[in-house]
Amino acid sequence: MVRLCTQDLNIGYEERLIIKNLSIKIPDKKITTIIGSNGCGKSTLLKAMTRIIPHQAGSIILDGGSISRENTKALAKKMAILPQNPESASGLTVGELVSYGRYPYQKGFGRLTRRDWEVVNWALEVTGTSAFKYQPVDALSGGQRQRVWIAMSLAQETEMIFLDEPTTYLDMAHQLEVLELLQKLNKEQERTIVMVLHDLNQAARFADYIIALKEGQVVKAGAVEEVITHDVLETVFQIDAVIGRDPRTQKPMCITYNLVKGENQHEKTIHSLPALVGTNA
Repeated sequence: MVRLCTQDLNIGYEERLIIKNLSIKIPDKKITTIIGSNGCGKSTLLKAMTRIIPHQAGSIILDGGSISRENTKALAKKMAILPQNPESASGLTVGELVSYGRYPYQKGFGRLTRRDWEVVNWALEVTGTSAFKYQPVDALSGGQRQRVWIAMSLAQETEMIFLDEPTTYLDMAHQLEVLELLQKLNKEQERTIVMVLHDLNQAARFADYIIALKEGQVVKAGAVEEVITHDVLETVFQIDAVIGRDPRTQKPMCITYNLVKGENQHEKTIHSLPALVGTNA
C-alpha cells in the first residue's frame, strides 16, 4: 500500500535544480531509507515531502491529494520531521520540548489538555526518556537528546515520521539505540519511517525499502537485496564494493570497498574473497 508518492518532482534553490523529474513511492507502514552521496538531494527531498520547502514542478501526493493544498495543522497530524540538527530554546525541559508535539491539536489559547499530557507521558515512556522529564534538554547526552526529539515527533501522533540523518554525531552504541527504537516503533505501532542515512550497513540492516539517489535522480529503488549491490553502489558512490551477508540479519552488507579509479578497476576484489561473499557465517 502506498499513501505518499511524488510525480515528476523538481526541487531547486534559485536557478539550481537539485531534484529532477523524480517519481517515487513510499511504502506504507515500512522503514524506507534514502541513500546517496553528499549533495545528491537526499535532505532536499525529505524537506519537500514534508512541505518545509516548496517544489518547482511536479507533485507530492498524500492520501490521494496534493500536500500543497493540505491544511498546515491537518498535515502536521499526518507527518512529523526530525531535521539534521534540531535546536530547542535554551532552558527548555524535556517535558516542555516534547509537549510542543501537541501543537497541531491545540485550540484557543493553546493550553495543554489532560489528553495532551497523557500523550506526552506516553511518548516519554515509549522512548525511555520519562526519567528526564524535568531535566533541561541541554543537560542530556547526544543519544538522550535524540530520543527526546523522537518523543516530540511521537507526541504529534503522526503515522509518518521523517528523520534526516538521525544518527549523526552519535557514537556507535547510541546510533544503534536510536535505530532500534525506530524499528520498534515501526514493528509495534506500524509507523511509516522515512530516513536519510549515510552508513550503508545501517541502511541495509534496518530498512525494508531503499531509495538510492544520484544527482537528484533515482538510480535504484526497491528491497534491500535489490539496492545494496555492487553495481548500484558503484554507480551511486563510485566505489568498488564487496558485498556479503550480515551473519545476524542475513541482509546484504558492504564488507570492504575501494574507490573506482579507472576502467581496470572492474576486476573485482570479490574474486579474492570467495569465503566471505554471500556466506551465512
